[in-house]
Amino acid sequence: MPVITAASDPDADLEAGLAARFAGLRVAIVHYWLVGPGGGENVVKTMLRIFPQADVHTMVAKLDYADTVVPRHRLRTSLLQKIPGAPKMHRALLPLAPFALENLNLDDYDLIISSESGPAKGILPPLGAVHVCYCHSPMRYIWDQYHQYRASTGWLQRTAVSLTIDKLRIWDVTNAKRVDRFIANSHHVAKRISKYYRRPSTVIYPPVEVGEFSTAGSIEDFYLITGRHVSYKRIDLAIEACNRLGRRLVITGTGPETPRLRKLAGPTIEFAGQCRFEDLKTYYRTARAFLMPGEEDFGIAPVEAMASGRPVIAFASGGATETVVPGLSGLHFQDQTAEGLIQAIEAFEATETAFDPAAIRAHAMRFSRERFLREFSDFVSEALSAARTEGDAYR
Repeated sequence: MPVITAASDPDADLEAGLAARFAGLRVAIVHYWLVGPGGGENVVKTMLRIFPQADVHTMVAKLDYADTVVPRHRLRTSLLQKIPGAPKMHRALLPLAPFALENLNLDDYDLIISSESGPAKGILPPLGAVHVCYCHSPMRYIWDQYHQYRASTGWLQRTAVSLTIDKLRIWDVTNAKRVDRFIANSHHVAKRISKYYRRPSTVIYPPVEVGEFSTAGSIEDFYLITGRHVSYKRIDLAIEACNRLGRRLVITGTGPETPRLRKLAGPTIEFAGQCRFEDLKTYYRTARAFLMPGEEDFGIAPVEAMASGRPVIAFASGGATETVVPGLSGLHFQDQTAEGLIQAIEAFEATETAFDPAAIRAHAMRFSRERFLREFSDFVSEALSAARTEGDAYR
């Protein structure tokens, strides 16, 4: 991990002070997989600012990408890494997650932080260690999005998941009991933790590098979608809506849905691919608005768009109901169809000049990295203190 000086990073002094609180603590961060950039991976990078001594454990890793998140000498992979092509077919290996995670040796750690959107919390924490789970989402693949996930897979993977789904669900609920404290990345996720695991959680919104973004003096005539091309993001709805309206839509990123989405695209749809960060920032600040037609657990990309002063047109479900304020930073639509999105775009265009870029950016500042660093470190400190108190009570 590169060293960030105080001159280039306004949070450097804060991070140094927080890291000192946990100096000498043996820490493991367990992340589901490290195969490409995303919100969960950004959270791990931010955690490492507080715990630079931590080892990072993961089921599988694309090593050239993992090097951008964690120093190679602190990366530990599971036995699944030995399977040829494992990083490319990581989702197909889901039925093997219990075997992989329970064979990670975490005996030497005082604090274990699982970064959970897959099955990362399923590790076996040693007696005396404190296990904090930062839950981006209970596993979508086996709970509320199981049927969508199953329908999008090939016959072999679909058969394997169908044969193991009951055992995976039982294992997932069981290993939730191995967590001492849950953190949810939104109130939406907190409700799902309560529903599936019957556990309380504390909401700490994930860190967004809002300081990296800025507003533009002029706006161009296009709408924007960024992120991984996966089915639940419903990029297909945005393509259909912009096809029918004749609006220009720029789509950055790649993913398993990319080939299908390209076939749906008309002449006004542009695929920008995995673009450079500087280019992405330009797209954010010059777009008319950011489109969010899928349900996100939190949604870092729309916050980045708002940090660039641009409004967000979002489906009224999930994290968008907590980050997008209608009339201030964007608008919501209720009907998750192309027609519903078309009506939302037309409603936005009728009031477009009423949105104030400075006010939108000010709203996005509440999701900063500095806020996450303070809230997360305070939570961990309290969890460690409570564990010590409970340990003393049993002596």
